[in-house]
Amino acid sequence: MSVVIDPHGSVLHANADVIVNVLHYAIMKNKLVLWGANTQDEKVLVAIELLPDHNRVITYLFPEAIATDDFYLKMKDQWRVDQTVDFPEGYQKIESELSMNDLLPADIKVDRTDLIQRAQTEWHYIVLSNKLNHAYRSELEEMEERAAKLDRFDGELWDALKAFWDKVQNQVRDRHLLREHADLLRDRTNTAFNQLKALRSRMDEEFRNRSRENVDKFFVALDDAERRINEGLHLSKVFDELKGMQQRFREIDFTRDHRTKVWQRLDNVFKMLKDKRFGAASESADAVAAPDRTNRRYEGLVTAIEKMEKSIERDEADLSFQKKKIDTTDGQLEAQIRQAKIVMIEQRIQSKREKLNEMLQTRVQLEDRLQKIEERELKRKEKERLEEAKEAVKEKIAGEIKAQHDALADDQEKLEKAAASLTAKPEAKAKPAAQPLGAIVDAVSTTLSESVEDLVDTVKAISSVIADQVEQTVEDVKEAWSEDTDKAESAEGDAQADAQ
Repeated sequence: MSVVIDPHGSVLHANADVIVNVLHYAIMKNKLVLWGANTQDEKVLVAIELLPDHNRVITYLFPEAIATDDFYLKMKDQWRVDQTVDFPEGYQKIESELSMNDLLPADIKVDRTDLIQRAQTEWHYIVLSNKLNHAYRSELEEMEERAAKLDRFDGELWDALKAFWDKVQNQVRDRHLLREHADLLRDRTNTAFNQLKALRSRMDEEFRNRSRENVDKFFVALDDAERRINEGLHLSKVFDELKGMQQRFREIDFTRDHRTKVWQRLDNVFKMLKDKRFGAASESADAVAAPDRTNRRYEGLVTAIEKMEKSIERDEADLSFQKKKIDTTDGQLEAQIRQAKIVMIEQRIQSKREKLNEMLQTRVQLEDRLQKIEERELKRKEKERLEEAKEAVKEKIAGEIKAQHDALADDQEKLEKAAASLTAKPEAKAKPAAQPLGAIVDAVSTTLSESVEDLVDTVKAISSVIADQVEQTVEDVKEAWSEDTDKAESAEGDAQADAQ
């Protein structure tokens, strides 16, 4: 398969192997000089010139009578390297479209047919490369005009220049552009890049200065907010002002370092205000809000991952379509354009896959964080239930001990009344028992007081033990109470016997 160009100069098809092999020749020239003969077998000097911009070939025929040896040497050594040579009168000029089949007029025959065949192959490659060069020069000229009119850096134009140069490099790598064409395009592209770099440097400096000014303004406002927080003045108003500053922070331009510093300072002032207004409650509120924020972030990330996966699927479908269309393209230029599209789509897919991998890693991190939050929440709830159970047991024991204390107090009161009634009997009958009865009453009172004190001490001890020892302590208290009650009842019986 060979290169075919229509009469209007449009490239219809080209064999890539032929083009690559052409590049292996040391020199490509647009002019050729050799001897030939016409139909009458008359010797003629044939000079052929390619006009690549017009896809045309001019053939000059010089009869042997005017093609002297001196003229032949001038044509070979000077005219072939684009130096001016005066043609003698009597030559014939023939102009035609470039064709792979008929480079020479039909009535002209030459001895070196291999030179004609080589010229046909090389010149068709030159025409193709020249057309690509013109297409790229036209595209570059538009961007150069845009760059010349700029007074500020244009990121879109910068990206367009990068994409343009990537296309040129691809063509050079595939040997579809002559090196001299690529060098000219490179020099002009670098000039445009330098113009944009100068504008970007100026814009960056302006941005840094503006960022420093914004940082100073924020820090002055935050200093004033801290002062009022420390003084406790109008905290609600300070909170509203901080919320407004937080909103402006998202809208104002900062460098990365400045943005980090301002955010940390703003966050610290917010925490200071919360501590001042709510104390420790603010920390617990933040702890409760943290899982919600993590959940919202996780849900948003999952949605973003789904959108990214669908976007990659669309790009892959577009890539498949372009690869199918490139097999049925109508010309080399269209094939190259589609190839450039394929490269762009592949780069876009690669970039999106890298971003998707980062998002998937972030999702794993958030899932781990949510799991830890859930485990921490379960532990917190379990701890709360345990504390509630401890408090309930303590309250129950305290109530039982109080009831026992009240019962003992009633028993003591009954014993005291019984002792008083015994002391109120006639003196004659009471004399023998007066001294023992008083001692017994004192003993009973002392015993009851000691029992009550023991019970109070027991209550204090029980309140300090851990939950798993509460039941044992209760049993000990009950046994102590039972022994004291038995002692009191025994003392009462002895007193009544003595009184009788």
